[in-house]
Amino acid sequence: MFEFITDKDDRGQVGIGTLIVFIAMVLVAAIAAGVLINTAGFLQSQAEATGQESTDLVSERIDVTSTVGIVEDSDSTVYGQAVGGNPENLSQIRVGVSGAAGADQIDLNKTTIQAVGPNGQATLTFDMTSDGSYTDADGITSGTFAVQNASGDYISSENAVLNSSNSFTIVLNTNNEPFGDGDDPTSGGVIFGESESSSLDIVSPSGATTSVELTAPDLFSTEGEAVRL
Repeated sequence: MFEFITDKDDRGQVGIGTLIVFIAMVLVAAIAAGVLINTAGFLQSQAEATGQESTDLVSERIDVTSTVGIVEDSDSTVYGQAVGGNPENLSQIRVGVSGAAGADQIDLNKTTIQAVGPNGQATLTFDMTSDGSYTDADGITSGTFAVQNASGDYISSENAVLNSSNSFTIVLNTNNEPFGDGDDPTSGGVIFGESESSSLDIVSPSGATTSVELTAPDLFSTEGEAVRL
């Protein structure tokens, strides 16, 4: 019923064949183990990187605490020229910001604002000249924003570092695009005013984004007043 191998040469050949098969199985298993180890290491690295990105998005998130506009008054100036009071326009937009709870240091000098308004869209960056070289929002150049501290002083880039224990005010020039048309108001330029709206995406250096919707009241009543947006 069973076939027995009695020849020594035949038995030797079978033994060698079995050994070759065994070695091949060991090699395949080793290769598979190496692939699994490499895959596990890659997945772990990806998970750590994703976790760090998620942590950064939380630790560098900017909270918006207030959004107001200042109605033009009789002393309003644009490009250093008196333009008189126009209670239908805002002279500036002010956005109060602070670091989210547990936030690390957030460099506003490396923060950008993606702004959409009545006159298009623009990417705003920190105004490098905002270290006290001017005293009013009309000095904020096109494509930029300025930052004031709690005392109302414009601060330089090295001092514009936000965390969970301090707060600043981002100041926007309403004559600049996309809020106004960028033209001189004394020559017919348009400034952000009544019933107009704008949206801001404030993007921290880590990529954490805070979205803000701004809508001006239908009617301004008093020159120089602060109105909620």
